[in-house]
Amino acid sequence: MRTNLLLASLAGATAIAFSFPALSADAAQDFVNKAAVGGMFEVESSNLAGSTAMDNTVKDFATMMVTDHTAANTKLKTVAGEQKLTVPTALDAKHQAMLDKLNGAKGEAFDQAYVQAQRDAHDEAVSLFEDYSQNGANASLKAFATETLPTLKMHQEKIETIASNMGTGGATGSSESTESAAPVPGANSFTEAQAKDRIQNAGYADVSGLAKDDNGVWRGQATKDGKTLSVALDYQGNVTSQAN
Repeated sequence: MRTNLLLASLAGATAIAFSFPALSADAAQDFVNKAAVGGMFEVESSNLAGSTAMDNTVKDFATMMVTDHTAANTKLKTVAGEQKLTVPTALDAKHQAMLDKLNGAKGEAFDQAYVQAQRDAHDEAVSLFEDYSQNGANASLKAFATETLPTLKMHQEKIETIASNMGTGGATGSSESTESAAPVPGANSFTEAQAKDRIQNAGYADVSGLAKDDNGVWRGQATKDGKTLSVALDYQGNVTSQAN
């Protein structure tokens, strides 16, 4: 009797042990599927916004999306390939329908539709990456999710600000902050190289001397329109400058 119980217990434990790797693999593939499709949508919709959007703030945001999500998509392909996981190469029906809707919009209607699509997409992305960074079983994908999450949260904050401004009469001008604006203090996840790239993408050249201050703001020197300026990049990705 005891022997039978022991054998039954061992059989149950073996079944559970074999089921965990399968469940982990399924969860990892599901994360890759959702992250890849979401990333492709970001790039394709933002490429469209670059040529269709009327508002300069929306255009600037779209440029940032193409740059950041192209880099993230490339990293995901590398990590997934190393883990022997399949990376989707086309949008799913849901995201294709969203892209088709954007393709049919013009003028201010496009800007509004694009901003709302970005709000929805980043809500989903932050939730997906946050969950896998905390609970994912695949160490390489978990590290990728953790590394990418701060950028997604920064995007989420930026698009919510844009949406809020549009709701009070529309955002205007460039996403680059003016001399009268101040960088926002907060935990800054940008590396020095990322900070330099973002400042250069905002139209500055010869970026040098970057150092992070006690408020989490990257500060340094750069040139623009023939002038040497002090530049700053806060945790939200805002670039500010002032004359020396």
